[in-house]
Amino acid sequence: MNTTPFNDGTAQSLSEAYRRGDDQVAALFGSAHCKDIEAWSRRAARLDQGAGGRADRRRLGEALLDYQRRLSPSQSPLVLQHIQALAGEGALAVVGGQQAGLFGGALLIAYKALTVVQAAKHASRSLGRTVVPVFWIAGEDHDFEEANHLYVSPGEGEPRKVKLGRPEGPRHAVSRTPLSAVDWEIALTELALTLPDTEFKPNLLRQIRLYASDAPTLTLAFARLLSDWFADDGLVLLDADDPAIRRLEGGMFGELVTGSERLSAALAAGEEAVKRLGYPIQAESAPDGANLFVHAEQGRTLLFRQGDRFEDRKGGLSYDRSELLRMAAERPDQLSNNALSRPLMQDYLLPVLATVLGPSEIAYWASLGPSFAAFGLEMPVIVPRQSFTYLEPQVEKLLGRYGVSAEQIAADGERLKRDWLAAQDTWDIGGRFAEVKARFGELYAPVLETVSQVDKGLVKLGESNLALILEQIAYLEQRTNGALAGRHESSLRQWDRMLHSLRPLGQPQERVYGIVHFINRYGMGWLSALRCIPFDVTGGHRLMVQQQAEPGGRHQEVCCS
Repeated sequence: MNTTPFNDGTAQSLSEAYRRGDDQVAALFGSAHCKDIEAWSRRAARLDQGAGGRADRRRLGEALLDYQRRLSPSQSPLVLQHIQALAGEGALAVVGGQQAGLFGGALLIAYKALTVVQAAKHASRSLGRTVVPVFWIAGEDHDFEEANHLYVSPGEGEPRKVKLGRPEGPRHAVSRTPLSAVDWEIALTELALTLPDTEFKPNLLRQIRLYASDAPTLTLAFARLLSDWFADDGLVLLDADDPAIRRLEGGMFGELVTGSERLSAALAAGEEAVKRLGYPIQAESAPDGANLFVHAEQGRTLLFRQGDRFEDRKGGLSYDRSELLRMAAERPDQLSNNALSRPLMQDYLLPVLATVLGPSEIAYWASLGPSFAAFGLEMPVIVPRQSFTYLEPQVEKLLGRYGVSAEQIAADGERLKRDWLAAQDTWDIGGRFAEVKARFGELYAPVLETVSQVDKGLVKLGESNLALILEQIAYLEQRTNGALAGRHESSLRQWDRMLHSLRPLGQPQERVYGIVHFINRYGMGWLSALRCIPFDVTGGHRLMVQQQAEPGGRHQEVCCS
């Protein structure tokens, strides 16, 4: 792949300011910046000094190994090696995560996994020690509607949504939401009907069907696919809602309960620091928020402090502090983090050297410096997720044909399409009809004047008659413009092809299309080619252009270390 910088409209965002190395923004993250290798060294030394304050590494290794066995019947030697390293002393981790996504989820998940792998290699080379890539699946999240769909292109027209139905009942964690074989079959059939036929489609569908054959949870099916795609990179997967992982987290849950007021005050201080720099708060904390969920019969429920009690907003659940502390010690699987306390839990569970974050994540992590300090921790190195827009070979040819750039299409493609069609109007249709309507109005004015003099009761009838005639002229204009568009139907479809590819549904490509969209079109060689893209530790959005393609647009397999 060849890559070039691509303007994705984030120039004024906090994440972009951090990426560029703005000193004031960097101070929100402890004045360390990912491009400074000394920051990585300082963080590694800090982790070595404080290793005793974290979860039991031997038990962590056992939990990760058990989970890996549930993902694949054949184990990746590199993944096993990485798990063994985490179970011992001295290994560090680069962590990035996301909620599970249907059939592998959106492209940005692949880009995040790639960044985690590349950042771990970068750190390992720079520090001369083992650094393990870990993908943290937020299986504890209960927003099933966010995780249960993806978009693919049917070949022509707008992207189509493929969805997995949600069972009736309370909103439990995605990892705790059971699915039936019928649920999976409906979604698989919809995917098979929506994906255009390619030489890669049969193998892709077989792979997806295999991992859904035992009607797993959405999280487990997602993890199996991600493990398959990135096992050779040594990517270790972790489900935050795995009971074995939860059993390791009781100590930190206890600290979060005991220090709940301290965490709220720290979050408020962090938010004020962000506001002083003129940036909005990405995920604002509640002053009385416990920043913890409890898993109950009515679903995963957020807790708030009411004096020395912890309750939900509706008052259906209520615990005193001692009850929550006992739950943390004896039944930690009944608790889970929210987005603002999850970073602290990650730091407790894993030796997090660096964390890979998307733009929105960087924005809310900017408020967390005081929270880490309040619990005697320091923030890990922040690595911006690699971000891409992929320029398909066919679309690249169309850009050349119409003399526009990918950046122009992404920024203002609909207007460019309208302007192009207007340029094909050699008759000046709009001008002609505007002139006719104006002249007719002038000709009709004396008629209305005469009518009003003869009988004022006829004025409204005359005005209605004028409106009807102008409406008919407008209808003819509309039909004429339609006929003009019909003359250029093939070209307009090509404009739509560029728009649907580069800015589908008016959103960034990586947030709309599923990973399977491109694997179906170009094969696994497309993922292999991603690995060849040079790692940029400061991230930034780039346009990807295929370096080499076989006739018909098929991507060649490229092996990169």
